[in-house]
Amino acid sequence: MNQSSRKEAAVRKLLEASPPPVPHDLYTEAVRRGGRMLRRRAAVRRVMWFVLFAAVVAFVVWASTAQPWVEPPSETTPPLSGW
Repeated sequence: MNQSSRKEAAVRKLLEASPPPVPHDLYTEAVRRGGRMLRRRAAVRRVMWFVLFAAVVAFVVWASTAQPWVEPPSETTPPLSGW
């Protein structure tokens, strides 16, 4: 008997056996944990939206005060005076 046939026999034995008993409170525990995960994800999503909104507001305030799209005045040549 080679090793692969021994593995196949072990797998067949496991599949033919009855499934192990499941704890009776498994469903309620899974629902409780799942609800907690959903609430945590919703809270993280709200915080991330708030952070994104705050970043957009900060950028808009900075852009409106600094006006980075306006070309700065040229200071390479001195002003002409006394002509």
